[in-house]
Parts: sequence; structure tokens; C-alpha cells
Amino acid sequence: MLGLAVTSHLYPRLEAERFGAGRLTKIRAQSVSGVSCRAVAERLGVPDKLRASAPAGIGQSADSLVETERVLASVIEAVIGACYLQFGYDRTAAAVVEAFEAEISNALDNPVDFKSTLQERLARRAETVEYTIAAEDGPPHDRRFQVIAKVGGAPVGRGVGRSKKHAEQEAARIALEALHPLDTMQPEPAEGA
Repeated sequence: MLGLAVTSHLYPRLEAERFGAGRLTKIRAQSVSGVSCRAVAERLGVPDKLRASAPAGIGQSADSLVETERVLASVIEAVIGACYLQFGYDRTAAAVVEAFEAEISNALDNPVDFKSTLQERLARRAETVEYTIAAEDGPPHDRRFQVIAKVGGAPVGRGVGRSKKHAEQEAARIALEALHPLDTMQPEPAEGA
């Protein structure tokens, strides 16, 4: 429901014929990412409401759970699903777009896809990138991943993040810096932009 609502909102605004489906896919993914869901949950006061609703005696366990991106994203998605069942698609989609407006605007103004940018630049040189997980730390509800980006078997970037995807993006960003030190480190704009 979340992805559909945001895609339905974005599609007519991105002139799909001009910019292509690839740009829509990247902007939608950034708009509804775990990071975005967490930001919306925090804006809506979800962590405080979860703490207040936690059974007595849970204490710090509740605090650590309601601060994790995965839990907050899951709660936001569950709330959206419940709203859909109660109020239908149109009302829920409008509320989703309103709640995620800041994230949608940020994705439109500052698209972030370092992995694709790195892959495209390497393809011009007939090279590829490989990502490997170097370390995985922390309890299940608060994992931290360390990923290494390798080109031709040589490490060119190391990233850390709360998900494998975020760690890979960070590794790609650092690899871009290492391979192209004069670049501004921003992903290249989508074709036609």
C-alpha cells in the first residue's frame, strides 16, 4: 500500500515518457525506504506511543526496540494497512502522501543511488563491483553491517549501516570518492534530467 500510494503520486509528476521508469523506481524506493519510514514514525510520535503502550517491566527492551529502523518501519506499514482496511484506498493513499511529503520532496531534490552511479561508471571501463559483508554486529533488533565494495578483487570502499542496503550504498559512495576524487560524490542525474 505504501509503495503503491507513493508511486501513484509520483508517476504523473515525473513525466515517465521523458525520465523513464528507472528514475521513478529509484525515487520511490528512496521515498519509502526504512530511513524514510523511521523519519515519518518519529514525526508522528510512534516511538513515544509504543513506549507508553509497552507492558510493565519491559523497560529498556522497549526503548531499544522502538528506536530501531526495522521496528518503526514495520509499525508504519502495519498502520497504513489498518487504515486501508478501515478507510479504503483513496483516503489512505492521500494520508500516506501527506505523511511522506518531506521524504518524497527530498528524494526528488536529492536522489541518492551511489550503487547505480558506481556501477555505471565502472561499466564504461568494462569493470564491475562486488559487495561482500565483512562484519555483522549487534543484537537482532539493532544490527550493524559492514560491507566492502571490491573492483577487480581489490577493496575500494567500506561502508557501515543498519541494513545491508545502507552499508552497500555507503561503500559505493566511498568507492566513488576513491575512484573519482574530483567528483562531488553525488549520484549522476537520471537520463533526461
